[in-house]
Amino acid sequence: MSRRHESRELAFQLLFERSFSNAEIEELMELAMMARDIVPDDYVLRILRGVEEKQEELDAIIARFSRARTLARLSKVVLAVLRLSLYEIAYFDGIDAPVSINEAVELTKTYGGKDESGFVNGVLGSYVRSLEEAGEQ
Repeated sequence: MSRRHESRELAFQLLFERSFSNAEIEELMELAMMARDIVPDDYVLRILRGVEEKQEELDAIIARFSRARTLARLSKVVLAVLRLSLYEIAYFDGIDAPVSINEAVELTKTYGGKDESGFVNGVLGSYVRSLEEAGEQ
């Protein structure tokens, strides 16, 4: 398992935890470090802070590309995975969109419901295609 994969998984877990408390990212990280003896690396910190800062924008993208479901109907797992991956795709240089999508699908298979990984793949794939059509990817 790669270091980047482990970082993504930790970022996902903390984003998922945040969906239950709406705690500030700094507080969540502090609690995680004390309770689970983990130390988030720079990648995790950048994801968490970025998702917190851009959450409204990310949620608007999710709403746009998840035509069949409203944000309120998405599981907390799917929402956390989509926010993480969309932030990576939109704001990280050097991250290939297919890699981020594959990681999102795998996280969803591990933590989500039976049919959720296909939904995540569809939303992210549609977003990336829209970027390519606009000449942004």
